[in-house]
Amino acid sequence: MGKIVVALFFAIAVWGFSLNFFDSTQAVLLGIVSLLVVMWTNHALPLGVVSLFPLLLFPLFHIMPLSHVAPNYSKSIIFLFLGGFMLAIAMQKSNLHLQLSGRLVRLFPQTARGMIYAMAIVSAILSSILSNTTITLMLLPVGLFLTDNKKIKIRILLSIAYGASIGGILTPIGTPPNLLLMGYLDSIGLSSPTFTEWMAMTSPVVLAMLLFMPWLLSIGIGKESIGPVAQSIEPFTKEQKKLLWILGILSFVLLLNTPIKPWYPGLGLDEKGLLLAAGLLLFMPKIELIDWEDSRSIPYEIIFLFGAGFSIAAAFGSTHLAESIADKLTFVHQLPLWLTLFVIALVISFSTEITSNTALASIALPVMAQLYGVHSHKTMLILMVTTVAASYAFMLPIATPPNAIIMSSRIIEVKTMATFGFLIDLFGVVVVSLAAWSIWQGALG
Repeated sequence: MGKIVVALFFAIAVWGFSLNFFDSTQAVLLGIVSLLVVMWTNHALPLGVVSLFPLLLFPLFHIMPLSHVAPNYSKSIIFLFLGGFMLAIAMQKSNLHLQLSGRLVRLFPQTARGMIYAMAIVSAILSSILSNTTITLMLLPVGLFLTDNKKIKIRILLSIAYGASIGGILTPIGTPPNLLLMGYLDSIGLSSPTFTEWMAMTSPVVLAMLLFMPWLLSIGIGKESIGPVAQSIEPFTKEQKKLLWILGILSFVLLLNTPIKPWYPGLGLDEKGLLLAAGLLLFMPKIELIDWEDSRSIPYEIIFLFGAGFSIAAAFGSTHLAESIADKLTFVHQLPLWLTLFVIALVISFSTEITSNTALASIALPVMAQLYGVHSHKTMLILMVTTVAASYAFMLPIATPPNAIIMSSRIIEVKTMATFGFLIDLFGVVVVSLAAWSIWQGALG
């Protein structure tokens, strides 16, 4: 009960303070959003319960009618998530993720630096299509038993958590802020990047981060041996081969579906439907990689969280709060674009350390879209930087579930995580700003 009281107190304080700068409806909206963010952060109520509050509070306080709030919980982007998670369940059920990670680890030298790179890359690759929370939980035991050297063990665990956050950037389904961006773009009438277009843009950022982060973590211990990695590799099972075929065909179709302007128009298929179709295919006779009981593992609370995020974004638009905040940030028009991108990345990166990246993205996206106006060619660039920077949660245990999970090992001090995380945050801000300025401008122009 105490946590709920804290959230209510904070919401009332934000509402009262906001009345000095915004109209009464906008101030109420900021108070409600503050209530949601604090309750998401302090776990006053279950995540899914808090995420349903907009359905009650927005109509109650005349922010938006229920008929306008409810559709945000069934946007088409949610079905892309459903299909992707069905594939993730099949991968976990068949242990394909362990087969793939075992093979990848064996490609690296059996030194501290080799294993730090191995675990970071394995974590990133798997987290690009699976839940970063799930991947961190699955790799934590591996990291704990790779070596008896405590110092090396700490760095390996950090590489797993950081790799999970970085890997989520790579694909549209890798982390909730990516899906929020795609849903928001649909709502304002802008076209979203295709699966492969997204990966083409984000891969330089992910690659740079995966080169720098393990190098930083291995400073001072890189050449120390951890001993042989005793991990036998079994042949792929029948179920694993089926899933590999499905994933391969899906990847091929997604590739064919991507237009290469002006030479190739693509197949014109809806990628949300393709992911959902791949997920439903897993139930079919002769395939039967998952059954309906397995669908109970789908994190429906995350679907509600998406709905809350889309509802907040819609409310920021309908009350014109996004425009009001953007008006107070007009000073950025006096800055060069590269500096604007850097400042946005810096602010979002350090903001996500103390609040949910999903909540932050849902609030920040509609505001950032109004800085230059929805139809400005700079807007898509700013929205991409905002979304990627929202995944830069490396400093604190509360910043993201992977950080909290590795802290549960009780061998990592917060000071250690904060020190490495601060440097990785700064590097990430520079990388995403440079990528947006030097690469994305052409791709999004």
